[in-house]
Amino acid sequence: MMFKTHIAIAVFAILIFIPHIDYPLIFSIVALVASVLPDIDSFHSRVGNNIIAKPLQFMTKHRGIIHSLTMAVLISLIISFFSPLIALPFFLGYAIHVFTDSFTVDGIVPFWPYKGESKGFLKTGKYSEMALFVVFIVLDLVLTAILFF
Repeated sequence: MMFKTHIAIAVFAILIFIPHIDYPLIFSIVALVASVLPDIDSFHSRVGNNIIAKPLQFMTKHRGIIHSLTMAVLISLIISFFSPLIALPFFLGYAIHVFTDSFTVDGIVPFWPYKGESKGFLKTGKYSEMALFVVFIVLDLVLTAILFF
């Protein structure tokens, strides 16, 4: 999926959690950053198109271990030892990214190292993804209006 679609879906998830969070700004920022982080393994992505990501891209393949719920759990557990405050929003953002990529035709391996794949029907950048993006933008606007107005 494209950067903007991941952001739109992450905003929706954040808005669902916000009424129950004591630190909404930190929660939102961490979840948004984490929602695009798995694409660091792709040199075509906004996140992966920088010098810091290059070594990682040589060691992994796109939609491999980085795009797994296994990695989401491992990183979130490590974060929880140092900063428990950001572990939940990190997991939420990262897991939302991985989950949504499981609906694309390229799919993911959600429970790495188990080789089972999860694939869907959405083609990145095509009409089906654009429709999903529009739906989530509308949902974001409606939920924002309900929560804040």
